[in-house]
Amino acid sequence: MSGKRITRLGLPLALLLLPLATGCGGPAGADDEAGGTVTVTVGYQSKTINTVTAGTLLRSLGYFEEELAAQGRRDGVGYRVQWQDYATGAPITAQMTAGKIDIGSMGDFPLLLNAARGRQLKEPTRLVSVTGYNLRGGLNTVVTAPGSPLRTLADLKGKRVSTSVGSAADGTLVRALRRAGLDPAKDISKLNQQPSVGASALAGGSVDALSQFVAWPGLLAFQGKAEALYDGAELDLPTFHGVTVREEFARERPGVLDAFLRAQRRATDRLRSAPVASAESVAKETGLPAEVVYLYNGAQGVATFDPELRPELLAALKEDVPVLREAGLVKDVDVDAFVDPAPLKRAVSAAGYPKAGPAKAELWLRGEARTRSFGTAGELLEAVAAAPAGSVRAAYVPDAATGTPWFADRAVWVADGGRWRAFVTRAAAGRWLAAHPGARIVAYADAVRAAGS
Repeated sequence: MSGKRITRLGLPLALLLLPLATGCGGPAGADDEAGGTVTVTVGYQSKTINTVTAGTLLRSLGYFEEELAAQGRRDGVGYRVQWQDYATGAPITAQMTAGKIDIGSMGDFPLLLNAARGRQLKEPTRLVSVTGYNLRGGLNTVVTAPGSPLRTLADLKGKRVSTSVGSAADGTLVRALRRAGLDPAKDISKLNQQPSVGASALAGGSVDALSQFVAWPGLLAFQGKAEALYDGAELDLPTFHGVTVREEFARERPGVLDAFLRAQRRATDRLRSAPVASAESVAKETGLPAEVVYLYNGAQGVATFDPELRPELLAALKEDVPVLREAGLVKDVDVDAFVDPAPLKRAVSAAGYPKAGPAKAELWLRGEARTRSFGTAGELLEAVAAAPAGSVRAAYVPDAATGTPWFADRAVWVADGGRWRAFVTRAAAGRWLAAHPGARIVAYADAVRAAGS
């Protein structure tokens, strides 16, 4: 029993008869003074679009409010939702451990910090569902400025790299540097910056590279402000975002948590059945270009959305603990104690979605509500070549090695014996060339012309 609850034992009987507030020192899960309405506070990251089914998209659809209204009719309680938007997971954790946010969503590394901080402050949290994931790690990317002479991770030795320490992108950077034979603590100068600050630093030339999570790398590439240096999928380690809840709130308001998880499942169904419309909705809410949102959240996007707590994701979470421990950010995290699959099983009876298959190329034409998919990169080039001038809104192509989707006009194209292959990075294309004599790099515009001839 927490100290806050012990103090209630000394309250006058009249106060004990009032409805108990599940929030601790703030509005989270608390009863409003007027009308006894319960406020449920949700922390989310609008621009971290891998969390949209528990944040931006969910909020815009109103599904949580609908589910709470139905829950309220069953238990005779009125509910209202307070949405709080943040740039990263760290402030959500701070608010949760202060009892001011009930439910939050964040990436895998921040989730571990959430678990550790909650235990440390006697305000434990639990991981109850997943939003989006990539089984190879493609949600995190290291980018450089356009025209940068840097071509491989080894080139980062002695360079300045911006990232958000404690984030999944930082974890990708650390692991990738080690595989490249570099010491992350000694061989680079790491700047701990918010994504927007890091993006500005890259544009201004005060850093040489930026390691960040969805949607920053894709956004900067789309804007022509960055090119990919390293595709996180090369690590071949799952990365994901998930939903965490205050343990006390989950215990005292299980019906509300169930309502949230039902709403999240509905939002996931909506995203999967109407990916273009969902991308447009998220773009409107966040100010991000819809083309960037679709890169990650589309039918063949980088992320796969499924609330299920898949074993391979939880196994990856355990592998993340040593990285944070070595960085001095946590002493240890009991992942098994942090994960609680019971609420999702209780709230959502539908079976999980099938695993994502190999990514296909996609073409999004202006004025169309659906994209067209293609089995090969060459077929995409032919379709782009045949499209009326100015009609192509976006074209996406999977990396030939990792399968990570990327903007076709930002990818590195290789002509190889009559076949076309695309890569997210020049380094990946270079490895292909080294293993396939006769293959050559071709500019995108030239590839389109060649495919259309």
